[in-house]
Amino acid sequence: MQHFLLTAAARTLSLKAVFRMGEDKAYDTFKAMRWAETDGEAICPRCGCTETYDISTRRRFKCVACYHQFSVTSGTIFASRKMSFTDLLAAIVIFVNGAKGIAALQLSRDLDCQYKTAFVLTHKLREAMAREQAGRQLNGVVEIDGAYFGGYVKPENQKADRKDLRLKANRSGKRQCVVIMRERNGKSLPFIVRHEGDAVPYVRDHVGTLATIHADEGTGWDALHAGWDTKRINHSVAFIDDGACTNQAESYFSRLRRMEVGTHHHIAGPYLNAYAQEASWREDNRRVDNGKQTAMVLDAALAANVSRKWAGYWQRAA
Repeated sequence: MQHFLLTAAARTLSLKAVFRMGEDKAYDTFKAMRWAETDGEAICPRCGCTETYDISTRRRFKCVACYHQFSVTSGTIFASRKMSFTDLLAAIVIFVNGAKGIAALQLSRDLDCQYKTAFVLTHKLREAMAREQAGRQLNGVVEIDGAYFGGYVKPENQKADRKDLRLKANRSGKRQCVVIMRERNGKSLPFIVRHEGDAVPYVRDHVGTLATIHADEGTGWDALHAGWDTKRINHSVAFIDDGACTNQAESYFSRLRRMEVGTHHHIAGPYLNAYAQEASWREDNRRVDNGKQTAMVLDAALAANVSRKWAGYWQRAA
């Protein structure tokens, strides 16, 4: 059977179509997505009034009630944008087309923009993606697993000088654990913790008490037996034992590892959560065509508030 991504049903939107539509149609697409309930007619973000003046020469609107001037991107993560609507739409298409993510350097070359512009834009899109996971509750059969990322220590050149990196004293202290909780044939939810067992409180908050949890033999998951019907699988013996497995959780980590190693090459510690959430979104929507994925990301971006973390090109200490 042919894989979904190889079928014509998986590709319903192309870059060629985006650039052919032109700036006016791209602008109309943004309006239709921002104000879908009024068929693209502007709504004042300050007072909610539906009557506005259209300042077409500046692509802005003025509210009849409170006289507030705004644009289609005001109050969203695209606020204060400098890129054209065509380029923004193309950036989203390029972003969702990468099954294992898209490097900011590649995006900057595709759109002929600075690397820092592409870097901030992709992180804004990841922030919008994460809105879908806010407050998510998992039920049914839930697989849980953890994997460690970061904290690489380069081994010494001479074999005699090399240290046992399995020992805590010889590590960098920068390793972080990504824990994924994933419904079987359903949605997923990632968290970043210091150690695998530290995720148990998150399980209490986000997994229903009637759920059946599948976990591996790690001792950090022993506490799960007190609150849920828990099945364990010893991976040193088998990958599946009497229906107990964490294969879908492992599938998530396969995608995240390839994003890290093959696409981004390095993920800095403060940004690991953003990439983990992106991989979760891609796993959840892996059987959705790229046209719908583009619409989902654009809709989430226009519904999100102005980003406080990514308000500027450079990160500064508070």
